[in-house]
Formats: sequence, structure tokens, C-alpha cells
Amino acid sequence: MRTRHREPQTLGEGTLDRMARILAARNIDPAAAQAEEPEPYSPLEALSAGMPPRYRAAVADHPQVLAWVRTVAEAAVAPSQGARRQVTTGPSLLMAGVVGAGKTYQAYGAVRRLVQSGVGVRWRATTAADLYADLRPRPGADSERELAAVSRCPLLIIDDLGAAKASEWVEEVTYRLINRRYNYELPTLITTNLAIRDLRAHLGDRVASRLAQMTTRVEFEQVDRRRPRLAA
Repeated sequence: MRTRHREPQTLGEGTLDRMARILAARNIDPAAAQAEEPEPYSPLEALSAGMPPRYRAAVADHPQVLAWVRTVAEAAVAPSQGARRQVTTGPSLLMAGVVGAGKTYQAYGAVRRLVQSGVGVRWRATTAADLYADLRPRPGADSERELAAVSRCPLLIIDDLGAAKASEWVEEVTYRLINRRYNYELPTLITTNLAIRDLRAHLGDRVASRLAQMTTRVEFEQVDRRRPRLAA
């Protein structure tokens, strides 16, 4: 059986004229009939879209947080020639202070500062309470897979570490997460309302030991950023 080869069809002038008249009758500009693709989001816009609205304009200004940003940015590497440098390894920060001292604000501001410096970063943020809720074994959930995903994330924010009720399970899960990030030198921003001296009693010796080795400790003064500033 012979198959017939058909030449590709082209639109003749008559067809194009008819299409133009149809578009004109509908008040459609033929030149604008094919819409241009929208401009892609900038890296900072894409970052802001994934942040809680409260922290989309966060600015890191603490000297030790800025020093951390510079160190992590300098350690970023490009996966291939000409590609954007990405955060892969780096130091961690443990930011301690009372509620409202600005720790979470500084953490999100640090991520924004990294992106503003031209570095790409895959990141994730969670409170300790939400983290434990996600990792707690339950029907239909693969808690081990979730733990592996959090452990491998290139940059992780853990907010309010030590706020959850202490238990053997909390201590064990926290140690497994922190130890994996310690071993692979993955930058982690940790905030806690506990005094640093109280972390050992709340989280156990193994967690406290790893945190002591992998983080720079920053003590925040009692300044509540959440209070509206009074007019001078």
C-alpha cells in the first residue's frame, strides 16, 4: 500500500486577509494577537513569593548575621561553567533571645541578602513545632522520607527550637536532623527563645554538642521588633 506524501500547507494571501478582517471586526489589533510571554520573575521576586508576607521585606542588619551571609555566599559554587552559583555548604547560626527580639526577622533577612548578592539558594523554613508535626509517624505519611528531605535541604531555617515539649522522641528526631546537617556541613539558621545555657537541659547532650560545634552563637538583646515605633 502506497502512502501519499502531502506537502505542508501554507496560508495564502486571501486567507490572511480574511483573518485580518475578522480580527479588525472584533477590535483586535493583529499585531497584538499573539501575546508576548510575560517577563520571568527575578530571583528576589521568586524568593519573596515563597516567604510569609510578614517577612517579605525583612532586612538582615545584625553584624554577625551579615558576616554569616558573606561566608555562605563566598562558599557558593556554580554547578557548571557560566551557571549561577548555588549555596551548597557553609556554617550555621544559632540565634538566641527573648520573644520579639527580631531573630526570625534576621533569619529571613539573611536569606534575602543571599539572593540579593547574586547567589542561588534552595531553602526551607519551619518552626520546630511544625517540623515535629510533619515528622511524627502517622498513617499515610512517610516520616522517614520527610526527615531525609529536610536534612538534605541546602539551607534550612528552624524557628523556635526548644519551644516544643521535651520528650525522648523530640530529642531523638532533633539529634538525627541536626547530626545529618552537621555531617554534610549544610548551613542552618536556628532561632530559640531559650538561653543558650538552657538548651542542653531541654534538648539533651548530643544535640547541644552538635550545635556547639556547627554554629556561631548570637545573643539578641531584648528589643521587640513587633511593637510599633513611637513617634519621637
